Amino acid sequence: MDSVFVTGGTGFVGANLVRLLLEKGFKVKALARKGSNRKNLEGLSVEVVEGGLSDKDALAAGTKGCRYAFHVAADYRIWVTNPEEMYRSNVEGTINTVEAARRAGCEKIVVCSSVAAVKLPDDHRPVDETSEYSSVDQIISHYKRSKWLAERAALELAAKGAPVVVVNPAAPLGPYDIKPTPTGRIVVDFMNGRIPSYIDTGMNVVHVRDAALGHLLAAQKGRVGSRYILGGENMTLKQVLDALSQVTGFPGPSFKTPYAVALAFGALDTARARVFGGEPLAPLDAVRMAKHYMWFDSSKARAELGYSPTPARQALADAAAWFSANGYIKREAASAAR
Repeated sequence: MDSVFVTGGTGFVGANLVRLLLEKGFKVKALARKGSNRKNLEGLSVEVVEGGLSDKDALAAGTKGCRYAFHVAADYRIWVTNPEEMYRSNVEGTINTVEAARRAGCEKIVVCSSVAAVKLPDDHRPVDETSEYSSVDQIISHYKRSKWLAERAALELAAKGAPVVVVNPAAPLGPYDIKPTPTGRIVVDFMNGRIPSYIDTGMNVVHVRDAALGHLLAAQKGRVGSRYILGGENMTLKQVLDALSQVTGFPGPSFKTPYAVALAFGALDTARARVFGGEPLAPLDAVRMAKHYMWFDSSKARAELGYSPTPARQALADAAAWFSANGYIKREAASAAR
């Protein structure tokens, strides 16, 4: 039985990856910080290695004897009060994990980046892996910058001999989104009646189980030094909300907020949070990113990895059902989900 090491196994994508690996017969070792929420690992036959991404001894112990290493851990937030923490986790944590796995002799090291590291066009065309930023200054938000820098660091290590393959998941939805992530928050807020309107933007919705499978396919078939977009369906936000209405029974918003109004609200709301504390309802960076349609092309993963995602409607339905079953939705709202 081959052993594998997973960082981020207590999180959303990582929890689904851990379950997939166990189903495929792997022996799984998962990194978890001391005192972290390990609900996503409860009841699973997983060896927990206690430590964080800065703990090189823990990373060495975790990767020892493993065929594959999957670095899925990330600080995924749009709003941060201390950006340095995010850069330490996402950039330095990636370097530490890749170097530990390389020293341990792992056959393949799969680094989970994000489509946030792929440059978006000014129009609505879906982009592929060839669309690249030339400078960190071109990138909106600390999260996107940190993921781009982490990806560059991983690919630089690949150029020096580390067997790294990078995957770029789009907007995952599905079970075990315990935080929830910013993407999952769309489903939760919709089902709780907190999305009174929408803006003109687009996203690529992928089932989290497809994203997890893409990681394993990258380990088995991916070319070292390559990156693969793991996407699903390109949809406007209005289409996402309409699909959520169909799978939950709740009415979707019919009013479209002009972008200029959303931008002004985001600026004021973010300024309020900086002065008085708390988290903005509409972080300015999120509104600025929404000006672009975040649409992507997964043809490379389909051709080289055999990646074949399920319909976005299934991801939305599974996410809604999981949030309902796990207490994220008000009681009267949960009863309407189907």
